[in-house]
Amino acid sequence: MSDDAPVNEAELDAMIGAIGRDASATIPLLQAIQARHRYLPPAALDYVVANTDISEARIYGIATFYSQFRLEPAGRHLIKVCKGTACHVGGAEAVAEALCDALGIEEGGTTDDGRFTLEHVACLGCCALAPVITVDDDYHGKVKPRGVRKILAQYD
Repeated sequence: MSDDAPVNEAELDAMIGAIGRDASATIPLLQAIQARHRYLPPAALDYVVANTDISEARIYGIATFYSQFRLEPAGRHLIKVCKGTACHVGGAEAVAEALCDALGIEEGGTTDDGRFTLEHVACLGCCALAPVITVDDDYHGKVKPRGVRKILAQYD
């Protein structure tokens, strides 16, 4: 499970101390690690396994089951395209295709410069604005394919 990237042991110790070291702390620990690194670095997961009562099988079982967790680095900006019913009917597929074209990646991918990661979600919960995308915590509603480049230009 290990990689060559070093981990900040003091930072991980602080997370473990604040969140806990038993199996019930698995999801909150993974969330804290990912919030810090934008993904779950293998070296950090190795450290958690070695310094808690959480098994490697549990860590990876949870990290691979829940779509919120990433085992690969994400871009600086995370784009989510809503594919719920209202967004689908409103043209989400065309918006997703326009984003893929503008970014030069497929859904689930990250741009070569590490600037954007593009993924789809089942629902963002704002159907009246369909089709909707988010970039980080910013919501963009009633998105048209021709407008995606203008949206992307707002982000460094």
